Amino acid sequence: MKKHIPNIITCSNLITGCISIVLAIKGHIDTAALLIILAAIFDFGDGLSARLLHAKSKIGVDLDSLADVVSFGVAPSMILFSWMEINFYNLAPALQIPIIENLKYLVFLVPAISAVRLAKFNHDERQSENFIGLATPANALFLGFIQYAAVKIPIFANYWVIIGVTIVFSLLLVSNLPMFSLKFKHFKFKENLPRYILIGLSALLLIIFQWGAFPVIILTYILISLIMVMVSKLHWI
Repeated sequence: MKKHIPNIITCSNLITGCISIVLAIKGHIDTAALLIILAAIFDFGDGLSARLLHAKSKIGVDLDSLADVVSFGVAPSMILFSWMEINFYNLAPALQIPIIENLKYLVFLVPAISAVRLAKFNHDERQSENFIGLATPANALFLGFIQYAAVKIPIFANYWVIIGVTIVFSLLLVSNLPMFSLKFKHFKFKENLPRYILIGLSALLLIIFQWGAFPVIILTYILISLIMVMVSKLHWI
């Protein structure tokens, strides 16, 4: 029975993602976004349980990717789609034309490129400890919580900005940018400095922005990763 527990948790991730999609279609995008967090918890839990129970399997790896495409690809894209529909009507009347309205379908780059990202990840031995490109859960937390962040950062309610970040973050999924993971092998301060900085800043941002903190946290994570790359290159000079 224990070998099925990780897969049951993975399926819980998938089901949560499906419910998020339904809620987004019905216009309940705030609740749909919160379910992405629950899906991320399940996504963390299936891998952890597989390691603890020694129940890793090839089927589990494939199932995990399929669930992630739904929860971290389709679900955030549906939230974005609904958010763009709302903000389209904030454009000047002269711009409220079908060709501009149909730009909202660009959000479906997210699940397509997320699927490519996950397929690459499953066969890329370089990403066993850290990431190359933005991880799909991080991308989902950024895109899925834009409407929360827009309360205090109005630019996230701009139709054109939403299109822009959709394209940029889709490309980040399959970029070659090295990004650190939050997995701790030990708790030594020096080796884990980027992780401790991110955790500390995340706590502060959650106090300031509440649910709207997630896009800011992901931007901070990307910035820290970029700084690490620059510092690493300087050491090689």
